[in-house]
Amino acid sequence: MLEFKNVSKKVGNALHINDVSLRMEKGSLNVLLGPTLSGKTSLMRLMAGLDRPTSGDILMDGQSVVGLPVQKRNVAMVYQQFINYPAMTVYENIASPMRVAKVDVATIDRRVREAAELMKLTPYLDRTPLNLSGGQQQRTALARALVKDAELVLLDEPLANLDYKLREELRVELPKIFAETGAIFVYATTEPQEALLLGGQTATLHEGRITQFADTIDVYNRPIDLLTAQTFSDPPMNVIEVEKKGNLLSTGGAQVGAPEQIKENTDGTYTVGVRPHHATLSEPSGDALKIEGTVTTTEITGSETFIHMDIGSAHIVALMHGVFRVNIGDKLPVYLEQSKFFVFDAQGKLIASPQMAGA
Repeated sequence: MLEFKNVSKKVGNALHINDVSLRMEKGSLNVLLGPTLSGKTSLMRLMAGLDRPTSGDILMDGQSVVGLPVQKRNVAMVYQQFINYPAMTVYENIASPMRVAKVDVATIDRRVREAAELMKLTPYLDRTPLNLSGGQQQRTALARALVKDAELVLLDEPLANLDYKLREELRVELPKIFAETGAIFVYATTEPQEALLLGGQTATLHEGRITQFADTIDVYNRPIDLLTAQTFSDPPMNVIEVEKKGNLLSTGGAQVGAPEQIKENTDGTYTVGVRPHHATLSEPSGDALKIEGTVTTTEITGSETFIHMDIGSAHIVALMHGVFRVNIGDKLPVYLEQSKFFVFDAQGKLIASPQMAGA
């Protein structure tokens, strides 16, 4: 088990990690989710022993490892910016941690070839990294981590340089492989969708602080606060201030019934969050808050079209399926489904969500 106890890390006067406490069990998959500079890599460097905390304690299996150098820890790390030994072949790069551990030759050969097969590197085992593409070099680094048989595996956005098909395959396979070893598997990403695909547990980070750490689907369905909800939404969650009066929520002249869970709450100002796939230009069958927006831009993926709109001081992203053509400057109605509202109080704490209502 890996445990952080009130860990902080300062660099100069800048606080990179802010009072982090968490526990990761053996055989678990743990996702660190947050935007660039939220503290993911800083946290991993502390886990690996590359950096030392300014305060707090880090324990592995109940024993403090603060001050224990990385060379004396059974840790495997892979970064987005891959690191390989340029003078060694792919085979020797993958085999290197097992040679250091004095594993027998037959086992080394078997495990290298198994890892190479998984990473689609078998045809390149005799090449040196300089004769590989960037994606092949990244897969070599991943294969080396795979065979190390480490008790802690740290992957810092490791699939970012791979092509789409292989990235999707490895997102499925890697957690299974490392879980079988009993390793603690820590995977950093900026992409909410990747966290959902990986599953396991997710820690959402903001400015070096963990805002929530729980089962991934629970963090997605019941974010503890607005900050966590915004971290776990891509495109960003639509956020609108509303006024509650009796059983109604209103904003800019539009109104809709308040969710059942907050009807007894005091009247006043609340914040409503709606994910883009629950904001649409087509009138839904259930109750919806209908407001008019001005189109600022569109993103067409082929299967979906994201329409960005300004509504007063708020910015809304609505999702339409397929290719949906609109012009910049068009004024269009957008419908926010009431049954999909996340409602936050004045302090940003979640007080109602679709999951709470069973939607």
